[in-house]
Amino acid sequence: MSPDFARAVELLRAGQLVAFPTETVYGLGADAANSEAVARIFAAKGRPADHPLIVHLYGHDAVDRWAAQVPGFAWELMEAFWPGPLTLILKKQAWVSSTVTGGQDTVGLRVPGHPVALELLRRFAADGGPGGIAAPSANRFGRISPTTADHVREELGDRVPLVLDGGPCTVGIESTIVDCSRGAPIILRPGHISAAHLEAVTGIQPQLEAAAGTPRVSGSLEAHYAPQTHMRMVAGERLLDFLNAQEQQGTRCGIIGQSQPPLAGMLHLWRFLSLDPVAFAHDVYAALREMDHAGVDLIVVEAPPDRPEWVAVTDRLRRAAGGSGGA
Repeated sequence: MSPDFARAVELLRAGQLVAFPTETVYGLGADAANSEAVARIFAAKGRPADHPLIVHLYGHDAVDRWAAQVPGFAWELMEAFWPGPLTLILKKQAWVSSTVTGGQDTVGLRVPGHPVALELLRRFAADGGPGGIAAPSANRFGRISPTTADHVREELGDRVPLVLDGGPCTVGIESTIVDCSRGAPIILRPGHISAAHLEAVTGIQPQLEAAAGTPRVSGSLEAHYAPQTHMRMVAGERLLDFLNAQEQQGTRCGIIGQSQPPLAGMLHLWRFLSLDPVAFAHDVYAALREMDHAGVDLIVVEAPPDRPEWVAVTDRLRRAAGGSGGA
């Protein structure tokens, strides 16, 4: 069944919520120019009001409506990576609501790389208005991000009137967030687009800034993306000893691993993911969700390699373990 774009636009213009797919995860969208509509996002998710949202646009020619100052390197990044999994933090126009920005003087903007999202944004902007859709991940605050329409329905139920089904997300983890408001690119959240990708375009080596104090961007809390079941990350060389000890204590584990095959007779559940970081990122949230529903006592994730291409995945897993109480 094709997505009901007409119904989605009608709901958005009436100040209601619509969930829609992006290439990263499914988003819970509202008219970003309508503060009351945006407030419904926070209520549906149970999200704190000081957490800024990302505004999704139909194209980079809409940026000047939302951003007051756009440095040259930010335009270079837009040209290179939009549509795609990159969010840029820019000084906001005065009219942009503090409900969207979490009370800050900046706004996060991106053009998603998914045909359903782009068609929704195009139709929503067709009346000549600002055309932005504010959309965090379509899940309860702090929990595992959804990568299918069924995940959204499971998470939010009737709190969202319409879910546009665009199939499984192709990237599977949230966008890279780059602060462009302070004179040089600063990575606030790692993602599929790496520091090396950014430097290749701008010629500037971006810094990675650890979150501190009031959240400047989505997904920056130490506890986030979390299953309800306790979760631990364990290095591959320690994995079997750790699992044997858990079994002796009567703890049944759900293992998300990359290297070690299960041993015969173990009571634990096993789920293997690829040694390729892109494929791992695509599957990791679905795997966590699967183990969260499996009735195990503990989710154990084999720690990824300590290499640059794994930075974004490791970031998500570390926060997920913190949010589950299992760090």
